[in-house]
Amino acid sequence: MKRKFLLAVGLFAALALSGCGGGSDSENTLTVLNYGKYLDPAAIQMFEEETGIKVEYEEYITPENMYTKYKAGSIDYDLICTSDYMIEKLIKEGEVLETDFKQLSNIENLDPSYFTFSQAFDPENKYAMPYFFGTVGILYNKNMVDAADMESWDCLWNEKYSGQIIMADSVRDSFMAALKYKGYSLNTTDESQLLEAQEILINQKPLVYSYLVDEAQDEMIAENAALALVYSGEAGYAIEQNENLAYSVPKEGSNMWIDSWFIPKTCKHKENAEKFMDFLCRTDVTSLNFEYVYYATPNKAFVDSLEPEVQNNTTVFPPTEILENCEILKSLEDSATAKYNELWKELKSTD
Repeated sequence: MKRKFLLAVGLFAALALSGCGGGSDSENTLTVLNYGKYLDPAAIQMFEEETGIKVEYEEYITPENMYTKYKAGSIDYDLICTSDYMIEKLIKEGEVLETDFKQLSNIENLDPSYFTFSQAFDPENKYAMPYFFGTVGILYNKNMVDAADMESWDCLWNEKYSGQIIMADSVRDSFMAALKYKGYSLNTTDESQLLEAQEILINQKPLVYSYLVDEAQDEMIAENAALALVYSGEAGYAIEQNENLAYSVPKEGSNMWIDSWFIPKTCKHKENAEKFMDFLCRTDVTSLNFEYVYYATPNKAFVDSLEPEVQNNTTVFPPTEILENCEILKSLEDSATAKYNELWKELKSTD
């Protein structure tokens, strides 16, 4: 999910790349909405030069922020990239157009297994094209913890790490860790299971250094904490900056997230949108975006061209057995979302 907003540095450059206003009726435009810092500007320039299509480009921070912008209706977006559960929500609301994958000649570069994973939110693979994926796990300092402890979510409740644990300032992510630790689905709506998760998260609070989002990787790089609940891409970046850091996906399982492109109902330039999706499947374009974002890509043709040490980086490219032990976040009914938010608010307000 997620997808990811952890890379976003704010809603900077909402209009930066093109002077985007309210979308354009010109046949030579494409209005795109994407996470912050999630696509190399050089790739956009390349697409414009090759096709003559002007890209009007906006960025956002979280899937919820994207949903609000989209639903405001002030801009007719042609193409959007966001997270699995939010795409599922929009599909259910009838806000997504089917993609004509026959128009994507480079789609064969993508590993079909990621379309199989995508069926968790796009059951018939009619709408979404996978872009980046990863996991949620534990980023830890090898000199400050026992690595064996990091193999279980139990490490987040281990008193020997009191005051050294960073939790995600995110209701679904923090509840995910508690739910998986207790052996429950991260998509549960069972109130008794949610209350149990809330209880152990409340009990954990005295051990927590801080609840963070973007800042978690910086705190870990600076060695201000021993372990943190983070996304795999964030962990990969942090490990590059500090060789004392490592990453683990606990044995009880975790969240696998997939960020994907889809064509919203507001699209006025569907042919251009599909041209851009096809362009993103090219190995040279994938290379640009991978180096810019450094999250796992489903583009097998590109991954096969990487040096073995990069391909074998299990933080960036989680093995199949880890992914198969993970769940994808589902879009919850409004009542369930309200319950999660209520329990999270209570948790955060507890001394």
